[in-house]
Amino acid sequence: MTAISTANTASEMVRSATTTALRVAARNLELYDTGNVAGADEVFAPGVIDHNPAADAASGIDGMRVLIAAVLDGFTDTQHRILFQQELPGSWVVLHWRMTGTHTGDVFGFAASGNPVDITGTDIVRVS
Repeated sequence: MTAISTANTASEMVRSATTTALRVAARNLELYDTGNVAGADEVFAPGVIDHNPAADAASGIDGMRVLIAAVLDGFTDTQHRILFQQELPGSWVVLHWRMTGTHTGDVFGFAASGNPVDITGTDIVRVS
């Protein structure tokens, strides 16, 4: 197993990851920072299952595109930092991340506030 405890940006982790699974998991977060909606096709399988799907998404991958676009529309200067990342047996990766940015657009039903945001989350993904 490969474990990394760090505060590197998602982009830095994409470049320095020691395994494909860690690189793909970091790339997922990088898409939100760059607003690269089309990049979802590089990272996610067409049949991806999101257990917190976007409303009205026709498929899992469409839901991922919707979420990336929503972050792009709602926030500026987003940056994901990977606080903890570990690859587990069976191609599973655990990521604990922090996203910072500024709330400059409508997102998830909330009007733009202009305030800085600081959000943390944990993702468990299977990379195959």
